Amino acid sequence: MADDGDAKKDRIDRFIDQNLKRVFSDLESDEMPDQIIDLLAVLRAQDTEMKDKNE
Repeated sequence: MADDGDAKKDRIDRFIDQNLKRVFSDLESDEMPDQIIDLLAVLRAQDTEMKDKNE
């Protein structure tokens, strides 16, 4: 039999889990700023360049 402390911890865990899912689903629908997209493109190009040099 679970005691009151376990039940309370389970409720807290579910509450945190639900809120994290809500936050990340909200972020998922947001567009990334152009500066971040540009930075990712530069980093990908550098990565490709490094791979080409090592082959």
